[in-house]
Amino acid sequence: MSSRTPEIRYLAVTFDCPDPAALAHFYSEALDIPVTVSTDGFVLLAREGAPGIGFYRVDDYTPPTWPSSSVQKQAHLDLGVDDLDAGQARLVALGAAVADVQPLPQRRRILFDPAGHPFCITL
Repeated sequence: MSSRTPEIRYLAVTFDCPDPAALAHFYSEALDIPVTVSTDGFVLLAREGAPGIGFYRVDDYTPPTWPSSSVQKQAHLDLGVDDLDAGQARLVALGAAVADVQPLPQRRRILFDPAGHPFCITL
C-alpha cells in the first residue's frame, strides 16, 4: 500500500437536465466557455486547464420548484456580473427566466436556466 497522498482535482460540476446540448449552449453563450466533450447524453464545457460545467441527460428530469421545496434544488451556480440589469437582460435573451421571488434585487438576481435550475447573478 502506498503512503503517498493521492492528488484529487476538481474537474466539473454536472447538472441533470432533459437536453444537454441545449443547456450547454445556454451556458456556453452566457459564460463564453467552449464545448470540449459532446455526446447524445452528456456535454462538457471547459477552458483548457480549468474546471468545467457538465450537463447530463435524465429522461424523467423534473426541474426544481424554488422557492417552494416540493422539488428541491440540489445545487446552483453563482455568476458574477458588473451590471445586474445588463447581465440579467443578456441571460434572459439567451433563454433564462427571472424568478418571481427576488430577496436582494439591488445586489443579486435569481434566474432559472432553460432547464429550470435556479442560479444567481451577483455584483
